[in-house]
Amino acid sequence: MKRRDFLKSAIGATFAAAFLRDARSASPSFQAADRLFLGPRRIECTRLFLGTGSNGFNNSSSQTRTLGLDGLSKYLREGFDSGLTSWDSADRYGSHPHLARALAGGVPREKVTILTKSFARDPAQMRADLTRFQRELGTGVLDIVLLHCLEDPEWPRHLRPVMDVVDEFQEKGVIRSKGVSCHSLGALKAAAREPWVEIDLARINPHGAVMDADPATVVPVLREMKAEGKGIIGMKVLGAGQLAEHADECLRYVLNLDCVDVITIGCESSAQRNDIVARISRVSRADGSPS
Repeated sequence: MKRRDFLKSAIGATFAAAFLRDARSASPSFQAADRLFLGPRRIECTRLFLGTGSNGFNNSSSQTRTLGLDGLSKYLREGFDSGLTSWDSADRYGSHPHLARALAGGVPREKVTILTKSFARDPAQMRADLTRFQRELGTGVLDIVLLHCLEDPEWPRHLRPVMDVVDEFQEKGVIRSKGVSCHSLGALKAAAREPWVEIDLARINPHGAVMDADPATVVPVLREMKAEGKGIIGMKVLGAGQLAEHADECLRYVLNLDCVDVITIGCESSAQRNDIVARISRVSRADGSPS
């Protein structure tokens, strides 16, 4: 090879290597405030929902107990100001008044997506819950309502009257989208098959902590859901805190799953929230795609 051709080849190879290196380093990452459209109703939300229900029971949670009414409402307002406009609540968490306080504190209702859940197992209770939720949240519209903590694999048959009430409120415009929160593999499989479900809240992380089954079993079910056009929200991403030391691994795994649209994580302080937001921004997309 002539010296001139050799130099051209060497220079070309150097530029090519640099280009590939820069392309890899520029691979787009996820952002907690990314805007997405969830489920067949295309509910606009952020990639990260601010959860308010860690260790939620008896109408309280780690967030309501630790932060209180003023503290949690301030936490939500701060999140909103940084672009996190999706809030995850439930009757069992006792967090509705905290969301209402955040709205009253200057958050425009039309710019936030509110998800809530009812544990009602009979139609009268569901009707009462939905009416009360409107009052507690101070809004006539509930963006996403889920049947909470389903374990019965036959829930579509047993809860049909409850589902009919949800349909009634959806037809009236009170509920924009509906779905379920699953806490057993049987319930999750039923949700994948049930046409009524528009959005599913599913437990998922790479270690199987606090999940319905191991990831190799759960992921195919979530892919079945996704193929049916359902929106999927990943929960227990950090295994209810058990996997906090593996946060980067967990976020990388779940965010790159092709069957999870968004995630919800409950933090107990602004520092924790900011840490999760920063960690999400360091997770590169496996395929390098921008969306």
